[in-house]
Amino acid sequence: MPRGRGLAAVAAAALLVGISGCQLNDSGDNVVAGKQDFVAKCGSCHTLKRAGTTGVTGPNLDEAFQQARSSGFGQSTFEGIVYRQILQPNRTPQIDPVTGKTGAEMPANLFTGTDARDVAAYVASAVSKTGKDKGQLAAVGVKRSNAIAKEADGKLSIPADPSGGLAYTYSSAQANAGQVEIDSVNKSSVDHDISIEGNGVNENGEVVKNGGISKVNVDLKPGDYTFYCSVPGHRQGGMEGKLTVK
Repeated sequence: MPRGRGLAAVAAAALLVGISGCQLNDSGDNVVAGKQDFVAKCGSCHTLKRAGTTGVTGPNLDEAFQQARSSGFGQSTFEGIVYRQILQPNRTPQIDPVTGKTGAEMPANLFTGTDARDVAAYVASAVSKTGKDKGQLAAVGVKRSNAIAKEADGKLSIPADPSGGLAYTYSSAQANAGQVEIDSVNKSSVDHDISIEGNGVNENGEVVKNGGISKVNVDLKPGDYTFYCSVPGHRQGGMEGKLTVK
């Protein structure tokens, strides 16, 4: 490598290490807690493949760190960068790719202390990596199911994923024609609703969180419909499914 180019690479590495801050704890328990917290409060805005999150209103973290990972920068460097971003987020307004409007800024101190370090440790261990999480980590995160929700006695239940990810616990649903109440309980702290469209129907339920229930009452004719979350960016992140009415 030419001497000038080598010095430039060393300088770049020194810059990243310089902003990385202290070395963060990446023990198993902390990383598991960090993944759970990341999914609950960050995954609705950010894509991180190993966490199963598909948010589109914030930067795709896998893409953001891909070049640095391929260039050989290590986990401790990534931990420091993510930790600093959690405590002092970039205040540049994010543009919603769907509506073109300025989205909500990432709040400062979304996590603090040990929680912030745990999240940074998990993101650093997972970002821009292929494969899937294993062991305890595999049990945490967004669970995308192929199960089918079925209407009974005029009611259809399609809960939101309790982890906070952009998913429902059912990927599709079936119902008989007629008046149907569609309910979606949302146990997470992320805003979600249940909405439905198709065959002349276009209804939105109330946006809820922390155990609230979003509901729509619709008169369904035979055919295909789409149920989805109408919160900006959530449908585009994959929070939708097919409802078949017979």
